Amino acid sequence: MPPLRPDWAFFLDLDGTLFEIRSTPQAVRREPEEVELVSRLHGAAGGAVALVSGRAIATIDELFAPLRLACAGQHGAERRDAQLKVQKIELPEEPMKRAADAIRAFAARHQGLLFENKGLSMALHYRLAPHLAEAAHAAVRDAAAALGDAVEVQVGKMVAELRPAGRDKGGAIEAFMREPPFAGRLPVFVGDDLTDEHGFRVVNRLGGHSVKVGEGASAARWRLEAPAAVRAWIAAGLAHAARC
Repeated sequence: MPPLRPDWAFFLDLDGTLFEIRSTPQAVRREPEEVELVSRLHGAAGGAVALVSGRAIATIDELFAPLRLACAGQHGAERRDAQLKVQKIELPEEPMKRAADAIRAFAARHQGLLFENKGLSMALHYRLAPHLAEAAHAAVRDAAAALGDAVEVQVGKMVAELRPAGRDKGGAIEAFMREPPFAGRLPVFVGDDLTDEHGFRVVNRLGGHSVKVGEGASAARWRLEAPAAVRAWIAAGLAHAARC
């Protein structure tokens, strides 16, 4: 991995990238030193740090309190810029509610499935019941079909997600790169999942550094083995910058 540079713009996924993946999203806990690490990176990069996650912005803020950073939530369905202005798309309320009710009811009938409604997207987690993977994906596809072209199904690590069509992490990164303090910098995106591949391709096209965490085929140009390695790379880069 190349050492960190002050003219980079950093885009960081959370689960599986900065944090270790747990059995459920609610089980993820961040340590104070992890928040401090991101805060130091934010300062060293002149504010050009954005968190890019499948989680909702409200949940991101809970994890990183008291920090309030630029971020893209729900795979780009909502985005908060560096001036803390939030943009989000609108989806038909009643059809989304019916889709959520259908997936929630399916999860309730099968032990080990966990339904997560994020507002503009929803997820069916089967990490605790991997034998139900095919059924879980089918349930989410059925719910998505009733919504037509407004949504699409996203495959992830032990999860099937229903999210707004045409929104992804790559689009969110492109939007950030048109705005200060990200504009004119070299983009760096670190992620671990299939949902991050959109971001890797955008960063590659812009000549930046795409970093895949963990195993699996990827468009990313660099590789780190685990979240601990991501944190160590950032910490080492900040220490090097402080000495220079």
